[in-house]
Amino acid sequence: MQTDTDALALRLGQLLVARQGWLATAESCTGGLLAGAATAVAGSSAWFEQGWVTYSNGAKHVQLGVPKDTLVQFGAVSKEVAEAMAAGVLAHSPPATLALTTTGIAGPGGGTAHKPVGLVWFGFAQRLPSGIVVHATSKVFEGDRSAVRHASVAFALQSACDLLTS
Repeated sequence: MQTDTDALALRLGQLLVARQGWLATAESCTGGLLAGAATAVAGSSAWFEQGWVTYSNGAKHVQLGVPKDTLVQFGAVSKEVAEAMAAGVLAHSPPATLALTTTGIAGPGGGTAHKPVGLVWFGFAQRLPSGIVVHATSKVFEGDRSAVRHASVAFALQSACDLLTS
């Protein structure tokens, strides 16, 4: 798994450098693993701007500007919060052209029928000449807490590469 993550982070960096882009991240369930994967790449200072670990709802609100009402209405593990986190990353990191965010339930507890353990929402925001474009997607991963977190990082990196090449 680590080799795949390393290769994905390297590829993302190459894509960003080719576009003179900058990545910034905000993570909840992955707890900094996404930023860690990016900065494990030699030369990442040419394309990685910064990252936040916003584990609590309060941190999501204070650091990224996620509205309290959104957190209350939809919960931290939701499309709406993943998108708000991504928009907040770009708002608080002017050089960034791409924001990646994660918010989910890594387990082993905390899941419900509606939001099972392994559910992770990913937010993506791009700063384009036409404006900021934000979207989110979710995936449910199998395995223990570590497996969910590492699979989430790989999925986020792969999705970012796909976004930049589409």
